Amino acid sequence: MNWAEVEHIFNRALNLTFSKRKLLFTVPILIFCGLIVAFFRIFASKTSDWQSMSMTFMPIFFCAAVLLAAGIILTRIYHHEVKGSKVSYRKTIRASKDLMVEIAYLAVPMILGYIVLWTLLGIFYLLRELPWIGDVLGVILSFGPFLLLLGSLALSLLSIVMLFFVTPSVALKSSMQVEVLQGVLKRLRYSPFSNLALLLLGLTPLIVVATLMTIAAIFTGKSYPVADNAFALGFQWFFIMLPFSALLSPAVIFFFNFAAESHVLMIKKIT
Repeated sequence: MNWAEVEHIFNRALNLTFSKRKLLFTVPILIFCGLIVAFFRIFASKTSDWQSMSMTFMPIFFCAAVLLAAGIILTRIYHHEVKGSKVSYRKTIRASKDLMVEIAYLAVPMILGYIVLWTLLGIFYLLRELPWIGDVLGVILSFGPFLLLLGSLALSLLSIVMLFFVTPSVALKSSMQVEVLQGVLKRLRYSPFSNLALLLLGLTPLIVVATLMTIAAIFTGKSYPVADNAFALGFQWFFIMLPFSALLSPAVIFFFNFAAESHVLMIKKIT
């Protein structure tokens, strides 16, 4: 892999990002993800620290399931665009329904894994509340919550990695197969540095845009406060998510376009 090849696939992925039909397809999906986040924020605003923790991480995995399914459509559409063939969204969605359901199930092990971590974290919260010795145990066992939260962050990162590497590997198949996941592992082992560099490059627009809008959303919440109740805060975040989703959609489309390009490039190197 050389710089000229990366520049070529980056430019082509970017040029085929700003499609009106693709944006109209992506924005409602991101709004739905925004609804999931707002729903969990409503419940998290008036709960304990332990319960609030679950409401922080859980929407990540549900949104990952939605984006895995949406990524199948975006990747197949991008494949047709690169080939210069006619694109029919209706036919593509109809032909992809079964595969979308299958790939969305990949988020289930991460959700179950997080539930286990969250349950174990609850044990440490209970130990901290014990009379007389709770504070002492809380200090001594503080490494436990640290490791469990680190595991939760690792699962969140894994969901992003899965979006980038698994989606393009599966998108042009008729169904999920074990061989597909084996191919992903083979690609990752072939050149970890190249795969990591491509992942970071694909994430760069998404990280920049999401960071700027998150900062703006936080400032909005502090400088333009609403009524201090769970439903008002939840609805405020939902209505902020509407422009948030629209502005984020090009970066999401580029992410899947570049993931498809990276997959083809690395497969050529392996073979």
